[in-house]
Amino acid sequence: MSTDTFRPFETLIDRETAFGQLRGAVDGADDGELFLERRRSEVVAYDDGRLRTASYDASEGFGLRAVRGEVAGYAHSTEITEGALSRASETARLAVGDGGGTLALPPEGTNLKLYGDMDPVEELAFATRVDLLKEIDAYLRAADKRVVQVTASLAASLQEVEILRPEGHSVTDVRPMVRLNISVIVEQDGRRESGSAGGGGRHGLAPIVTPQHWKSVADEALRVAVVNLSAVPAPAGVMDIVLGPGWPGILLHEAVGHGLEGDFNRKGTSAFAGLMGQQVAAKGVTVLDDGTIPDRRGSITVDDEGTPSGKNTLIEDGILVGYMQDRQNARLMGVKPTGNGRRESHAHIPMPRMTNTYMLGGDSTPADLVSSMKDGIYAVGFGGGQVDITNGKFVFSCTEAYRVTNGVVGAPIKGATLIGDGATALQNIRGIGNDMQLDPGMGNCGKQGQWVPVGVGQPSLLIGGLTIGGSAV
Repeated sequence: MSTDTFRPFETLIDRETAFGQLRGAVDGADDGELFLERRRSEVVAYDDGRLRTASYDASEGFGLRAVRGEVAGYAHSTEITEGALSRASETARLAVGDGGGTLALPPEGTNLKLYGDMDPVEELAFATRVDLLKEIDAYLRAADKRVVQVTASLAASLQEVEILRPEGHSVTDVRPMVRLNISVIVEQDGRRESGSAGGGGRHGLAPIVTPQHWKSVADEALRVAVVNLSAVPAPAGVMDIVLGPGWPGILLHEAVGHGLEGDFNRKGTSAFAGLMGQQVAAKGVTVLDDGTIPDRRGSITVDDEGTPSGKNTLIEDGILVGYMQDRQNARLMGVKPTGNGRRESHAHIPMPRMTNTYMLGGDSTPADLVSSMKDGIYAVGFGGGQVDITNGKFVFSCTEAYRVTNGVVGAPIKGATLIGDGATALQNIRGIGNDMQLDPGMGNCGKQGQWVPVGVGQPSLLIGGLTIGGSAV
């Protein structure tokens, strides 16, 4: 997008001054940019029958980077002034040393716009937001007498960025974000269980505050909580598993996605390093990272280096065909950037990060996948997880899962964890459903202390031979 239509920082610092300081910092460097940011956010939370949180945050600042080879000099400030920018330029310049680099070509331009420039923070009055959360609380308590606690929150934010390049180019992006979360605790015969649901995306509040939408979210949170009331201890051992569609793609994100980010592969620390062009997954497995889906939580019109986001195929029919790249790692690996250079804020340096990572669907029906299992687990909801990038080993906890015996879905189970490694899990995919879904918009991804919003998705999957941690039966 051109700065002809959006110049939010011109009143804070002279444009030519900013370009001059940036050029001084990157003289003799391979790359660099000035990242200007303004951000506002508001969160309202209603918990246990009362307003618990009402927060508003506003911030602005810049980050200036100079890159030479594998080294990057970075300085940032919350003051967008000529003095602060001059000091940052001198600091970032230290990474360039005596220079000698050839400045990389700037990112290509784009006229694509993946979301509107509405301001969700100002979209609804504060009292209206509180009344909505009160209504959600009352609705759930009336829906089931076993409900003992309701927590509902509504979050809205707007991030405005402008990225200046030393050649004189600049790009801007206005990024809205909203999210509705609902959690429920139910009690029966002295036993308490919980359920949660929610989501959102890069759009205004209107789509998620309609009664039709929030009631469906509330009903889903209650359904999960009630299901867990009858859950029995999870089995333990090696068995087959069917993963449900949508949010269970978080396992794909963690166990596989991080291992396909460019920096880990350039350094040889990923379990997938050196495997380009090789069979790394079962036939039929195709995985993409796509930041171009309109209004999705993980989408970005341009990344935080100014590169247009892309629809990037990572694994095609089981063959590793691509990594996710920022500008620095792409240059060092001799490939093109893929639009995956992301940062949490102006105070953070960009690095290769996922956007919306998902697996394409296959030909099997979900029912056929489940009925093919003699003894296994059907997992449709996931909570937290951990993964080791160097070997792909993961541990994930299930929030909703069922025992399957002779192809029949039985009782819900509690306390199940999935243990394995991404490479083996990909090879052991034995069935791919025809029901690919994206998650409802609730993912956050952490890497090296930085958090960014992401999306995940997948069809139902039959995976053979995963280790299930639980209580032996």
